[in-house]
Amino acid sequence: MKRITGKTKEATLIEMSNTLDSQIEGNNGSINSITDRGTQLPGHRETDKFGQNRDTVYFKDGVRHIDFVLSYVDDKDGDKKAERRREFEANLEKAGLELEAEDKSESGDRKTYYLKIHAPWEVLATYADVLKIKVPFKASDIPKAQEVHLEWLTQPFRLPDNIMMPEPDYFTAPFDKSKVDFFLIDDKDTFFPPSTRNRIVYYILTRCPYYKEDCKEEDKTGIKRLLNNGTYTSAYPLHDCKYWKKAEDMQCDSERYHLYRYWARFLCFYKKQPLNLIKKYYGEKIGIYFAWLGFYTEMLFFAAVMGVICFVYGVLSYEDNITSKEICDPEIGGMIVMCPLCDKKCRYWKLNSTCLSSWQSHLFDNEGTVFFAMFMGIWVTLFLEFWKRRQARLEYEWDLVDFEEEQQQLQIRPEYELKCTGRRFNRITQEMEPYLPFPSKCARFCLSGATVLFWTCLIVACIIGVIAYRLAVYAAFASVMKDSPTSKIQLVGSLITPQLATSVTASCINFVIILILNFLYEHVAIWITDMEIPKTHLEYENKLTMKMFMFQFVNYYSSCFYVAFFKGKFVGYPGNYSYMFGKWSMLRNEECAPGGCLIELTTQLLIVMAGKQMVGNAQEALLPLLRNWWGSRKGRSHPKSTYSRWEQDHDLQNFSQYGLFYEYLEMVIQFGFITLFVASFPLAPLLALFNNILEVRVDAWKLTTQFRRPVAAKARNIGAWKEILNVVAILSVVTNAFIVAFTSDMIPRLVYLYAYHPGNKATMRGYITNSLSFYNISQIPEDNLPEHGENPSWFNSSTITTCRYRDYRYPPGHEKQYTHTMQFWHILAAKLAFIVIMEHVVFVVKFFVAWLIPDVPVGIKSHIKRERFLVQEYLHNYEVEKLKMQLSQSCSLATETAPLLPSSPSKHRVLSECI
Repeated sequence: MKRITGKTKEATLIEMSNTLDSQIEGNNGSINSITDRGTQLPGHRETDKFGQNRDTVYFKDGVRHIDFVLSYVDDKDGDKKAERRREFEANLEKAGLELEAEDKSESGDRKTYYLKIHAPWEVLATYADVLKIKVPFKASDIPKAQEVHLEWLTQPFRLPDNIMMPEPDYFTAPFDKSKVDFFLIDDKDTFFPPSTRNRIVYYILTRCPYYKEDCKEEDKTGIKRLLNNGTYTSAYPLHDCKYWKKAEDMQCDSERYHLYRYWARFLCFYKKQPLNLIKKYYGEKIGIYFAWLGFYTEMLFFAAVMGVICFVYGVLSYEDNITSKEICDPEIGGMIVMCPLCDKKCRYWKLNSTCLSSWQSHLFDNEGTVFFAMFMGIWVTLFLEFWKRRQARLEYEWDLVDFEEEQQQLQIRPEYELKCTGRRFNRITQEMEPYLPFPSKCARFCLSGATVLFWTCLIVACIIGVIAYRLAVYAAFASVMKDSPTSKIQLVGSLITPQLATSVTASCINFVIILILNFLYEHVAIWITDMEIPKTHLEYENKLTMKMFMFQFVNYYSSCFYVAFFKGKFVGYPGNYSYMFGKWSMLRNEECAPGGCLIELTTQLLIVMAGKQMVGNAQEALLPLLRNWWGSRKGRSHPKSTYSRWEQDHDLQNFSQYGLFYEYLEMVIQFGFITLFVASFPLAPLLALFNNILEVRVDAWKLTTQFRRPVAAKARNIGAWKEILNVVAILSVVTNAFIVAFTSDMIPRLVYLYAYHPGNKATMRGYITNSLSFYNISQIPEDNLPEHGENPSWFNSSTITTCRYRDYRYPPGHEKQYTHTMQFWHILAAKLAFIVIMEHVVFVVKFFVAWLIPDVPVGIKSHIKRERFLVQEYLHNYEVEKLKMQLSQSCSLATETAPLLPSSPSKHRVLSECI
C-alpha cells in the first residue's frame, strides 16, 4: 500500500490527475469543465424532467449522482475568496471530480451559490485503492448458525425485515484497482454506496490545495481552511430524500424516510434498532455509537430492576427500623440534648428533630445496600464483557477487523502536515514524512499539562468555595429555623431542617457552577488538543477524550466525593473542634446527622444527576423542536420545483466532528454516577434507564431531521471510551466499599448488634444512646457556645449539664475522658476489614467472570480465520489464473511469429521461453 501522506499533497494530486486523465482519455470520456457546468451529457434527455423537480440527488443530466455540495455567498472580500475558489475548483477537476454550479438566482434566498460534486468511477476506484476499502469478491460459503427465535415473544420488538436489512454475507478484501475483475462488480454506478462515495470525496476535499502551481503555499490546503476563512459557507453530502415522505425517484432508496419512521420516533422506543441500516446510511462510526448506547440501555434494565428491589426492601422494612423509632420516640430521642452544630448561631437541639431524615436515610441505608453495591460491581463486569462480544460480532459483520491498523493509524491529519514543516525519512515506509521536533513537542506537552493542572485546580477551588458556603450558610439557616413546638409552620419546619436546606441549596449552586465550567472546558480542551498537534485522527480523538473526561470527572464528581469521604470525618469534638481555614475563619467543619451522611450524598447525587439529564434533554429536544417546527413549515410549504434538495440540507444544522464526542461523554458521565456512588442511591440505574430510552430516540431524531447528513467515517470500537469505562468500573468497587464502610451507618450498627448489644438476644435497641458521647456543657469554650438568647425555651442550664455528640469517646470524669473508646477502634477495624473483604470478593468474581467470558465468540473467531484463509486462497488462485492467461497469450504470440524466424525452435524451447 502506498501512503499518500508521505508525499507532498500537490505531487499526489498531480500523480492522481495524470493517471485519471490517461484512463479517461482511453475510454473516450471527458471530465466536466468548470466553464460548462450544468450542460447536458450526450445521449441523455432527462434535463427538462429533472429541471422541474429540484428535489433530487442527481446532476441536471439525471445520471450523475451528487456526492457532495459546497455553498458560498459573495461578500465585501469577494475578489480574494473568488480567487481561492477558482484555484480550489480547478484543482478538484485535476483530481478527477466533476462539478456543476447552481447560480444564486436559482436559490431561494437569491444570494447563495451551490457547487455540486460528482466522483466518477475512476476517482472512486483510485481512492478506494488508496484507502483500502473492503469490497465483496465472492459470496460466503460458511454456513450461518441457526438462531432459535421465539416468534410470538420477540415479534412486538422486531422491525420489518426490509428495514433491519440483514446484509448479504460476502467474502471481502481491500479494493485493488489492478484487479477490478476479481471483485463482484455488477454496476459501477452503484458498486460504492453513497456513504463510501461521500467519504472518498471528503478525503479529496481535505487534501486539495487552493494555490497556483507556480506559487506553492503549504498552508493553503483543504476545505476546512476554506470554511474557516469564509471562502465557502458549508460542505456536506446530501440526504437521499425528505424524512417525512419517500423519494419520488425510484432510483433512491429513501433510507432517511425509513430511519425516521421506524427508528427516530419515540413511539418506537421498544423496537430494536436497525443497526445495519444506520451503518449503511451514516457510516460505521455512528452505527457503533448507537449499538453501544442500545446495549448499555438493555443492560441498565437489569440494574434498575435490582435497584428497585433493594428500594422496596427498604420501604417494607420501614416499620422494623428500631434506630429511627428510638430517634423519634419522645422518651428517648426527645430526652437527648445534642451539642450545637456551629459556633454562636446554633443552639442546643433535641435528637428527635431529625426524625424525618432518619426515616429517609433508612430507605437507602439498609442491609440491601451492601448486596446492591456488590451486585453493581459484578454488573459492570458483565456489561463490559458482553459488550466486547457484541462489538466483536459487529466488527466481523461490518468488515472492521484490523481496520485501525490499516486506516486510522496511517492516515496523517492534514493539520499535522501543514503545521509540521520539517521532514524526515521513515525507514518503514521508505518515504519522507512530516514530523514535530522533540523540543517543540516537549514545550507543547508542558504547556498542555500546566493548563490542565490550572483548570483542575480551578474546579477544586470552586468546590472549596461551595463547602465554605455550606459552612457559612448553615449557621444562618440554624438561627432562622427555630425549633418551636408552637410554630405555625411546624409541618414545614419538620420537613426542612438546616442540614437539608444547606445541602439542597449547596447542591443547586454546585450544579450551576458545573454548567458554567463545562461551557469553558469545551473550548479549553479543544484548544489544548489542537496546540499539541496530534499526528493522526485517532490520536486526536483519544487525547481530546482523555482531557474532557478528566475535566468532567473532577467537575461532576468532586462534590459527591466530598460528601461521601470528607464531610463529618474531620470534625473533632466539643472544646476541640476542627476548622476549615483555621479557627480565625470561624468556619467549623460540617458534621453528619446521627443517621450518617448517606442521605446527604443521596440528595447531592439526585440533584446533580437528575439536573444534568433534565438540562441535557431540554437542550437536545425542546430547542430543536422549535427549529423543526419552523423548518418543517418552510420545507413543506415550498414546492419541489423551487426548494432543491441541496437547499433543504443547507438549512439544517451542521453535524460537527465533535457531535458523537459529546454524546459519548454524556453517557460515560452518567455511567460514573450509577457505578461510583450507586450504594447511596439504588434508584440511580432506574433514572438512567428512563433517560436512555429517551436519549436513543432523541439522538436518532436529531440526526435524522435536524442535522445535515454526516460524512461517513469508520470505527471498529468506541475508542478511548472503552478504557475509561474499565477504569471507572474498577474505581466503582473501591468507592462503593468506602461508602458502605465510612459514609453509611451499616458497619457501626452491625458491630453493636453482634458485640455491644445489651442482654443475651441480639437487638438494635439502645444503639442510638450507645453511638452518642457525652460532653460537659460547663467545659465548652465561650467561642463555641450559643449567643445569649439563642437557646431554646426548653433548655434549662441548671438541670441540663451535658450534651451529646456523634462519636465514640469516654465521658467526662473518666480517666481517659474525651479520648476514643475501644468500641471506636473495633468499628474502625471492622470498616477496614469490610473494605478488604468486599473488594477482594468483587474483584475475584469480576476477574473470574472476565476470564470465563471470551472477548470474541468462538464462532466469530472461526469465521474470521476461515475468511482470512479463503481470501488468501482465492487471491492465490486468481493470480495463478491470471498468470496462466498471460503465459497462454505469450505462447500464442510466439507460435504465430515462429514461422517467420530463420530457424524455427522446437516446442520445448518455445515453452521454456514462455515460462
